Amino acid sequence: MLSPQSTEIVRATLPAVGGAIGEITPLFYDKLFADRPELLRDLFNRGNQANGSQQRALAGSIAAFATALVEHPDTRPDAMLARIAHKHASLGIAPEQYPLVQRHLFAAIAEVLGEAVTPEVAAAWDEVYWLMANALIALEARLYEQAGTPDGDTLRPCRIVGRMRETADVATFLVQPLDGRPLPAGRPGQYVSVQVELPDGARQIRQYSLSGRPDDALQFSVKRLAGDPAGEVSNHLHDHLDTGDTLLVSAPFGDVVLDGGDAPLLLASAGIGCTPMIGMLTHLAATGSARKVVAVHADRDESAHAFRTDLGQLIGKLPDATAHVWYERPEAADWPADRTGLADLSGIEIPAGTVAYLCGPLPFMRAVRAQLLAAGVPAADIHYEVFGPDLWLGADS
Repeated sequence: MLSPQSTEIVRATLPAVGGAIGEITPLFYDKLFADRPELLRDLFNRGNQANGSQQRALAGSIAAFATALVEHPDTRPDAMLARIAHKHASLGIAPEQYPLVQRHLFAAIAEVLGEAVTPEVAAAWDEVYWLMANALIALEARLYEQAGTPDGDTLRPCRIVGRMRETADVATFLVQPLDGRPLPAGRPGQYVSVQVELPDGARQIRQYSLSGRPDDALQFSVKRLAGDPAGEVSNHLHDHLDTGDTLLVSAPFGDVVLDGGDAPLLLASAGIGCTPMIGMLTHLAATGSARKVVAVHADRDESAHAFRTDLGQLIGKLPDATAHVWYERPEAADWPADRTGLADLSGIEIPAGTVAYLCGPLPFMRAVRAQLLAAGVPAADIHYEVFGPDLWLGADS
């Protein structure tokens, strides 16, 4: 993949580039948005830009890809590329945007590292960039074809045909395309992008997991997030959109999807991370699955637990399924002490051959993953979904 000469240069300079990438990426975004302010207004998550998480995710992906090229030259990091490609496709990223990113990224690298960026070093890292970019462009083109939108325009005007209150800060929306065409096919565990126009004219996009799949609508659930601007889209959806209103919704995307085998399943979630798990359980129940299913959920208390009733009903429809729920501050006086506090898998039997799916805050997923690894579940069989920039990119996950 990477040429021998560039491999040696990248290996030698990776510590310097990796060590400075925390300076490089904010400068890159400053240059990008100064050149194209509409990208911050209408594409990039302004909340994630403000708190720096998007920069950290970009740094992680670049460093991880370069490391993979030099340490495993015969193996392409397809899992990492697929994760990025699905997110890009849900946003409608186009091939012509990659040269724009390259120009400002390399200007930032040169500014931060100065004379260390010789023509040979620049050429080697340019090779890294285009290997990654061209792989993503090809993957994204395939995803657009599969979604029936080869031009990359996956957002379709949809009407909200239903809205349900799950908890005080979680609402479920059901939408149908205005053009009457068939609903795009989705798989359990995927998400859709939702674009709204905010009071300042910005058209911000966020991704929300499919929390079920009615026959005649797409269903996604939104938790109201505190903070400004981190929760500006979720707050807008909660406060201003209801049945009869319209918004733009993409085809479903996402690489963390329920497999079609018969291996035992462990579905572990915390907080609003329950949404893709409820989507998976809905599918399993609707198809009459006989798979052994262990569902684990952790939440603040009963009132904060979205889809609490649905969880019990879906588990009841499956012939070999159990649910284990923890609350940090349970409201019920008789709530079991061993289910109070943080989730703990040590007392749960993990069947041999289990395939696990995780979704929730990073500390929760890291703790659950560590327990699964200790229980003998291979790392390759532990899948996770992150809401927001993926700060695990490149990790053994």
